[in-house]
Amino acid sequence: MSAAVEATLPRLRADFLIGGRWVEAVSGERREIVDPATGEIVGDTAFGDSRDADRALTAATQAFSGWSRTPVAQRASILARGADLLRERLEPIAIALTREQGKPLPDSRKELAFTADVFTYYAELARHRTDEWRPTSSPQMRSLVIRQPLGVVVAIVPWNFPVDLFSWKAAPALAAGCTVIVKPAPETPLATAAAIQCFLDAGLPDGVLNYVVGPVETLGETLVTDPRSRMIAFTGSTASGRRIMALASSHVKRLNLELGGHTPMIILDDADLDATIPAAVRRSFSNMGQICNAVNRLYVARTRADEFQERFVEATTRLKLGPGLEPGVEYGPMINEKQVARTESHVEDAVGRGARLLWGGARPDGDRFSKGHFYQPTVLADVPDEARAMREETFGPVAPIASFASLDEVVRRANSTEYGLVAYVFGKDLGQALLIAEQLEFGGVGINVNDVTELASPFGGWKESGIGREMGPEGLEAYLEPKHIRIRLGAGT
Repeated sequence: MSAAVEATLPRLRADFLIGGRWVEAVSGERREIVDPATGEIVGDTAFGDSRDADRALTAATQAFSGWSRTPVAQRASILARGADLLRERLEPIAIALTREQGKPLPDSRKELAFTADVFTYYAELARHRTDEWRPTSSPQMRSLVIRQPLGVVVAIVPWNFPVDLFSWKAAPALAAGCTVIVKPAPETPLATAAAIQCFLDAGLPDGVLNYVVGPVETLGETLVTDPRSRMIAFTGSTASGRRIMALASSHVKRLNLELGGHTPMIILDDADLDATIPAAVRRSFSNMGQICNAVNRLYVARTRADEFQERFVEATTRLKLGPGLEPGVEYGPMINEKQVARTESHVEDAVGRGARLLWGGARPDGDRFSKGHFYQPTVLADVPDEARAMREETFGPVAPIASFASLDEVVRRANSTEYGLVAYVFGKDLGQALLIAEQLEFGGVGINVNDVTELASPFGGWKESGIGREMGPEGLEAYLEPKHIRIRLGAGT
């Protein structure tokens, strides 16, 4: 899309959704939203404080009684209809997502399509969930186990996949009968607000889904610490997750935390490089590396290292970088200058420790990149284990490559991190790959595939990469509280 066409796009606006109405912040404050590809202002959002958090908590608390008692089939129908409306309105919302977040328009379309699928999945899953009669110790006794919605859920959503990760939390929570307060990242509130409107138009009752934006220190901490919120669902950094755990502990709240990762990809000596190279490049640089399960470390069998590096670099040189609304662009900008600077520091640190820079390592030249937060996809070889890029989550487009001599060595090095979200293994011998996968200390492992996300299977981390699971039946159960009802048949005590 040309600059002239982009200039004709409307300025976008997001207010707060509280009690079924779109309203301003109590203070009247608003913040501008900037396109990370161009530096242009694309819209603005209401920006609140603890008073707005209190309003949202009040609305969600008041709505809980009615929503939790609404028949499951009725709740599911509303969510399914909202998903259909999202599909109908996908294109303008995808454009809004690209304008505020920077990712290429095809990626925004995919994110929104998957968001709709998540809501459809949980609508159907909720319809088929049943209570259980359990075995008892006496023929005169019956044990019924039911599961009831927890209460008010606070869903804190990051900027890298704002609409997708909204659905991972809100869809199962709403299907379970909880009410929800969504707090998006201030950088990316616009597309999520538009997606939420789809569910209001589908008939979601007032107060069931609320939406507020504001600083962590006031609005965010009020949502987490107030006793009216019974669960916090959060995706973000491990440091932020620790802070939420500490704040929520005063009321012993349930937590579902998907935190930082440091993803290894292991390329075995029998790997099919024709399939492995595209998968490795895509998972290293997709969304400019700003993904919790992006590849952070590439461990290549020593016998294949030279060939792998050569072909990986060759594939990287063909990537099309640019503003996300331009046709043909595959990779967009980073979200802000802070992320670019962090990426630069990781590359400089690795090179300073002896790594070889094979490609990239700088901001791209040219007028089309001058006003945005762009950084070249970067390939490093012979990266030592002590380099920051091999220990810390870069969250940028950097692919550090190291070689290994034995399977025991690569498993040990892959596991030598406090993180445990996702790992990948590529090799033709599936038996060997599976044995390695079983030894990896990660919540999800992909074998010959560069994504472990499946609607019907759990996603979450081991160690300091999180608590709880999203997606699959586990994602729905997270928002339900089991209750045992023991019944004596006939009279007596």
